[in-house]
Amino acid sequence: MSRIGKKIIVMPSGVTATMNGQVLTVTGPKGSLSQEINKVIKTNINGNELSFEIAKETADANAMHGLYRALAHNMVVGVSEGFTKTLLISGVGYKSSVSGNKLMMNLGFSHPVEVIIPSDLQVVCKSATEIVISGIDKQRVGQFASNIKALRPVEPYHGYGVRYSDQVVIRKVGKTAGKGKK
Repeated sequence: MSRIGKKIIVMPSGVTATMNGQVLTVTGPKGSLSQEINKVIKTNINGNELSFEIAKETADANAMHGLYRALAHNMVVGVSEGFTKTLLISGVGYKSSVSGNKLMMNLGFSHPVEVIIPSDLQVVCKSATEIVISGIDKQRVGQFASNIKALRPVEPYHGYGVRYSDQVVIRKVGKTAGKGKK
């Protein structure tokens, strides 16, 4: 049995979960999310508690037990609190702004980079170098943040590029050959 899968999810007030066939739907104040659950896992909804157990022992049953419990927990947290990712931009002339449903960024290229913001996410530029992405689906928030980060990965010599706010950039020492020798 999975250690994570055995944990019971306690849903906060205002959050409800329903099963329709093999589809788990969690509804809360911020919205609604759905996830199809494999037939190997049985879902139990008792009032404000949500639990999972293995219905049929297979080779992947333990992994799926923990997976679907973690996905359901992320759904409960998403519809009640939401998820956010913060990106920092560093570099000479690097900046960002939101106009309509587009994120406009100057990342050192010869042209500005435009990224269309998905309708289920909110993007706010707190400053010219700080982007905050928020939404109810943890996977969508993380994937969108990762896509933006991939546009200009952080280079290790000057630290220029797009990075997460909690990411530590390990800097490299530049060339030292020939300095001071005559």
